[in-house]
Order: sequence, then C-alpha cells, then structure tokens
Amino acid sequence: MAKEQRRERPDDYFADWKQREALAEGIIPLVGQLYRQNNVKTFIYGRSLVGRSVTNIMKTHRFVRQVEQNELSEFETFPLLQALVELSPGPAHIDIGILTVEYMNEGDGKSPKEFLKLKLKDILANTEHPLDQPQDIVLFGFGRIGRLMARLLVEKVGGGDSLRLRAIVVRKGGDDDLIKRASLLRRDSVHGSFEGTIRVDEERQSFVANGNEIKVIYASAPDEIDYTEYGIKDAIVVDNTGKWRDDEALGLHLKSKGVKSVILTAPAKGNVPNVVYGINNDILRPEDRIVSAASCTTNAIVPPLKALNDKFQVLNGHVETVHAYTNDQNLIDNYHKGNRRGRSAPLNMVLTETGAVKAVAKVLPEMAGKLTGNAIRVPIPNVSMAILNLALGQETSVEEINEYMRDVALHGDLRRQIDYTASPEVVSTDFVGSRYACIFDAQATIVNGNHVVLYFWYDNEFGYTCQVNRVVEQMAGVKYVSYPSVATV
Repeated sequence: MAKEQRRERPDDYFADWKQREALAEGIIPLVGQLYRQNNVKTFIYGRSLVGRSVTNIMKTHRFVRQVEQNELSEFETFPLLQALVELSPGPAHIDIGILTVEYMNEGDGKSPKEFLKLKLKDILANTEHPLDQPQDIVLFGFGRIGRLMARLLVEKVGGGDSLRLRAIVVRKGGDDDLIKRASLLRRDSVHGSFEGTIRVDEERQSFVANGNEIKVIYASAPDEIDYTEYGIKDAIVVDNTGKWRDDEALGLHLKSKGVKSVILTAPAKGNVPNVVYGINNDILRPEDRIVSAASCTTNAIVPPLKALNDKFQVLNGHVETVHAYTNDQNLIDNYHKGNRRGRSAPLNMVLTETGAVKAVAKVLPEMAGKLTGNAIRVPIPNVSMAILNLALGQETSVEEINEYMRDVALHGDLRRQIDYTASPEVVSTDFVGSRYACIFDAQATIVNGNHVVLYFWYDNEFGYTCQVNRVVEQMAGVKYVSYPSVATV
C-alpha cells in the first residue's frame, strides 16, 4: 500500500470505529449474496470473509497491516464489494483485499466498477461451475480429523455444486450412538461449538448439519458396504481411521459399491503416493484411486523446507517437533506397544520418534539424506511446533530470512500453506483453528552465518484437515478461477 495513501489518524477513535463497524455490518450481506447466489468466495489477503462476524471482518482488515505495513479500512473495501455484487461474476475465489490495495495504487481515477471490469475480465466472462455435478464424500471414521473434515465440508458447501458430505461410517457404540455422534460434531473442547444447527433424524439414521443430511452407516470393514443403497455414487472415501494404510488394505474400500477413490489421512505405506498439497499435488492423475495426504507434521515442514531450499539451498539439518498429545497415547500410565507412549500424556513430556523426516524425502526428493528428526509429545491437546535447525548453502541474516518468509507467506505460491506472524506475544492457543499447514514465527528466528533455527507453529488438527480438503478437491476435479491466480485458503 503506497505511503502517500496512508489513512490519517482519526480525531475521534470511537466515532471512526462505529463508522467502520457499520460498514462491516454492510459487508456481511454482500459477501453472503456473492457466496450463495454466485458461488463466489471472497477473501482479504487469504482470510475468508464468508460467514464471519462483524468484529472478525474488522480484525481481518487490520491484519493487512502485517502484509503491507499499513491498515486496510472498511471504507476502502466496501465500495469494491458493492461493485463486485453489481457485476455478478461467475463461480470464483476473489481476494477483495488485494484488489482494494491495487485499486488504491493503480485506480487512476477509475470507478470501482470500471477497475474491477479490467482486473477481473476473465473471471467475469467465466460461467463454468467448479464441477459438472456435486461430488459425494464419505468419511470412514469419525474421530478428530473426521469430525473437523465434516465441519469443513459443511462450511464450504456453498450452493451445493461442489463437495457434498453424504455419509460417515463408524462402528456402532450403543443404542444412543447416533445422538452421541451428532453431539461430538456439535461440541468440541478444542475447536468450540459447531457454527450452525444439527438435528438428529433417528428414523432416517442420519443427522442434518446446516441442511446437509449425513447418513450414519455402521460397518466394521471397508469392503462390506453398498453405498448405492444410500443413494451415494462415485464417492471419494476419506479414511481417517489410520487402520488401513497400504495399497492392499485401502483397496478394500474400492470393493464397496459406489466408491470411486479413497484418500488416507495418515502417512501411507508401500506404493501409495503421499501428497502434500502445494508441493507435489501435481503428481495426482485423474486415474489415481488411492492417495495419502501424509501426516500433519509432514504437511507443516515440507512447505518451508521447499521455500528455503529454493532460495538458500538446504545442506543438512535437524527437525524437532514439539507435538500436542494424541489419542494414540494413554490418559494415565498403561501398556502401550510404543516406547514411552504408555506414560500419561497429560502429565509428561514424552520423547518419541517421528516418521515425518523420512516422509519429506518422498515428497521432496532433493531433501533425501539431509535431515534427521525427533518429536516431543507435550501435555496440550492441540497446536504443535516444528523447529528447523538448518545449514544453508549461503550466509544470511535474521532480517533477510524474515523478509523472505514474509513474502513467501503473504505473496508467494505457498501462501495457502505458510502463514506469518511477527507478534512477540503469540502462544500455541492463538493458532487453534488456523487453516494453514504452518505459521512462521518471525520473532523466534536465529541466524549465525549460514546456520539458521526457524520456528513454525501448526494446528495439527484443523490446519492439516484443510490440507486434506485441498487434496480431496483436486481429486474431485474442483476448479475455481481466482484472483490472484494462486487460489486462496
């Protein structure tokens, strides 16, 4: 944002706030209309405006201060959103924040509508929907990732012409199983309440989340279900159980009628391709029927490793993950087949191994043999940290590293994967609900010549789920035209 266009400090902060608050209230129906009627999702520098509250929209505007060293005001974005509604574009992802900053710098006296006509010429001419018909999705398992995936799919259903969650598959836990499953989706101790309404329809063996009917199917194995009996066809099954992890085992899903393909939300074994969206998702082919979305930690460390290797060349290094405890560990001391994991998760830091470093080489072959790694499980339920201790091919500085990572996170091709924070006060809970694979902490950067130590936060539950969803969308063939050309989160 050009310095000469910096907003003056208001004489009356309260009056200024009330004016901007009123504009934010006016933004909500504009964003909603674009989303429901046009299937247009709007963003401000990667932050979605859809379904957000007034204060959340105002905070999203203020976030731009980190990006452009200046604030973006509702006074500036509101006219462009009004013009966008009047232009009635086809299905698209549009970053109105970036467009507004460009308008302030390049507008040249044009009206908002004239400017948008020039910038969005291809998008305004587009009439294609992201899919010819909705894609059926089935969640096999309904644990932490399964329930967050359900929330995300319901949130992003839009006009219903993209991904549609049709069913979950679980083992029956008792007579009140249906009610308990719905309750677990409705309330979450980490991620808060479900945004919307959920009703249980016991007669139809389903629950309805924001109008989306989700069948609950009881089964013990992937190959014993006829999905067509539930009106489901050519489904993508998201297996979040972690029980079946190789070609042969995951292939059992394909024996069930109504299944087109399967994606595993855990590191795969054997020849199953491990995909980190934004890095190697270009290996996916239309004929691929079994895919893994790798692990949360692999998704967190691979994007920054690629970014750093592209500019500085990574010679070697060590990756240490400080990871929230998981359901695999014990609540109190008890037998566990893994070393140390039998000890009480809420009471101990638990040193354990991580497979993420080995997985890096599968996704980024240029990293093969260059990294070691370990993990420490700590007594918190969510949000982890990856510490990259690296030797680079050239000397650098804290300022150079931070500015490079800021540019990568906010303007580069990996901006859906890497977020950026420069706050000296952030802690793990501040990143619950982050939609990024990782968040670079600029305040923690250490540099000594060509040796760097970098810190990346990641919501190992929801951030990872967003990465899984991106892989699912690609497998389904979902395509949105976007501005700027790299789609937003």
